[in-house]
Amino acid sequence: MRTDTYPPYLDGGGRGWRDTATRYALVPLRIFLGVTFIYAGLDKLTDSAFLKDSGAGSIGDTMRAVRDSSAIPALVDLSLHNPVGFGYAMAFGELAVGIGALFGLLTRIAALGGALISLSLWLTVSWAASPYYYGNDLAYLMAWLPLVLAGAPVLSLDAVWRNRRRQRLGGLD
Repeated sequence: MRTDTYPPYLDGGGRGWRDTATRYALVPLRIFLGVTFIYAGLDKLTDSAFLKDSGAGSIGDTMRAVRDSSAIPALVDLSLHNPVGFGYAMAFGELAVGIGALFGLLTRIAALGGALISLSLWLTVSWAASPYYYGNDLAYLMAWLPLVLAGAPVLSLDAVWRNRRRQRLGGLD
């Protein structure tokens, strides 16, 4: 009796190019989101202007600029208590999420983190974009959701661990 949530064609024995394409459909999304979030985190950590309380390009000035136009000004106010700390938290969060997505490591948790980062950015920084589709954070939020739901069933550390657990339990997982 099967207890996993994946259709039979995800077990290996491919049945044609359509089944193969279906099996690997989330891999390009994982690569894109993983690389993008790793880049975003590294970009923040290496930008001398970003991790400052004030000044051109600083996290502090950015948060003050979007405060009144955000959907949740209280969320921005929270970040303004310590903008530099918030900037570091954002950068390391993006790195962790990106690494998790790229390597398929605790993918659902990483994707949930990515979705929450994107949601917070949409509700604060991108909220005033008009029309709404000009703000890219909403699109990132939607891109994370398939990974929250499906995880990384192939080409991932999660899949390696799942297969080892199955072998250890004699295929009864």
